[in-house]
Amino acid sequence: MGTMTQFDWPVRVYYEDTDGGGVVYHANYLKFMERARTEWLRSLGFEQTELKSQMRIMFVVRALTLQYLRPANFDDALMVATRLTRTGRSLLQFEQTIQRDDTLLTQATVEVACIDAEHFKPVTIPTPIRNAMQMTESA
Repeated sequence: MGTMTQFDWPVRVYYEDTDGGGVVYHANYLKFMERARTEWLRSLGFEQTELKSQMRIMFVVRALTLQYLRPANFDDALMVATRLTRTGRSLLQFEQTIQRDDTLLTQATVEVACIDAEHFKPVTIPTPIRNAMQMTESA
């Protein structure tokens, strides 16, 4: 597998994602980004359910900064781009964008922590996961 610097995940806007005006409700952009990070992790060979049950870890959002630039609407085909930009001992930083065709709608910086699934305390990202992630890291 070569170096992958960006992971793209398509999302279709359903009626349930929108408000009465047919515009995507602001919190749903976070859901789209969460799905993309989950699918990115899955593409590396790691299922979150197995991480919790077998490795006793979870990845949780610690902080985020998000900018809404343009609205998404009912039935739009969107692309959520995910790039890992920093890997720490227990923290990951992602840059994520949501686009419709060539139009940038939303951009975010998301900090994710690796925590112990029982005590919810930060723990070191296991080596096999860290190694797989670092192959995708971009500057």
